[in-house]
Amino acid sequence: MTSSAGASPPIRVFHAPGYFADIGEHVMPMRKFALVRDAIERSGLPARIEAPEPVGDEDLLRVHAPGYVQAIATGEPRALAESQKLPWSPALAAAVRLTNGGCVAAAFAALEDGIAGNLASGFHHAHEDHGEGFCTFNGLVVALERARAEGRIRRGLVVDLDLHYGNGTASLLASRPWAFGLSIYGSWYKDNRAHRDVEGERAPDTANGWSVPVPNGSGGAAYLEILARHLGPAIDRAAPDLILYQAGADPYREDPYSPLDLSHDDLRARDEVVFRAALERRIPIAWVLAGGYTPDVSKVVEVHLGTFLEAVRAREAQARRG
Repeated sequence: MTSSAGASPPIRVFHAPGYFADIGEHVMPMRKFALVRDAIERSGLPARIEAPEPVGDEDLLRVHAPGYVQAIATGEPRALAESQKLPWSPALAAAVRLTNGGCVAAAFAALEDGIAGNLASGFHHAHEDHGEGFCTFNGLVVALERARAEGRIRRGLVVDLDLHYGNGTASLLASRPWAFGLSIYGSWYKDNRAHRDVEGERAPDTANGWSVPVPNGSGGAAYLEILARHLGPAIDRAAPDLILYQAGADPYREDPYSPLDLSHDDLRARDEVVFRAALERRIPIAWVLAGGYTPDVSKVVEVHLGTFLEAVRAREAQARRG
């Protein structure tokens, strides 16, 4: 736990050692969750690290098919249990319930405090009946459904600024007219086969979901202009009681999958725009980590630490406004 003197209280951030499951050498660095926690603790800025409770079957079954939930619990059939392209193990089955619990806990903390975070992904490629792209259960939709079931929200919005289009979230929100999604992306993961550039290929809008591709080679100014042009209208149209923000690290210019030219400063400016847009409207916001495959994992951690730093700045600015 870290703390510092100041006008604003510490931001609740959720993490537990059980977020990690040993999946061997893999492009998805699961150890980064703990590395981000360590970086936040070293920062000396006001954070309260809390361990969440894992989600149960009731939470998962609001969103995911029973056969899929069972496959993840047991590892069989193995093809379904590994449809997200991670090696199944009992530790992985436990970890994904705990990280989804972190999404729920961060959402509830944001509703109470205005802003909170979960040091794991929102898992935006996970569909109702299978996983994709290293995403097992869709914690974003699981959290929204739990909040709605308990009467804490009537409407929700997912702001997805991962490098890749949030196809799983879009598919799940399509049958939930009370929830909305904005995905601003520079590439997309299609049919769990390959990363593809968006030029000449764009995911369609839905009645409650907006797809915004960013042209290849875009730098910070172009990216931020696109974000500013679409974020406010999406929030105003959705009129949410809660925003869940997927703060991807993979738009970073050194990420092996990124066709964009975004620096660490550009990504912090992105985070500032999102937090400011939510808090100025008095809409609670919870952020989650996402993506980030740069071989030097310290650069991925720097992106995620930047998101936390912008959350602190946004909270302090809100406190000054009163």
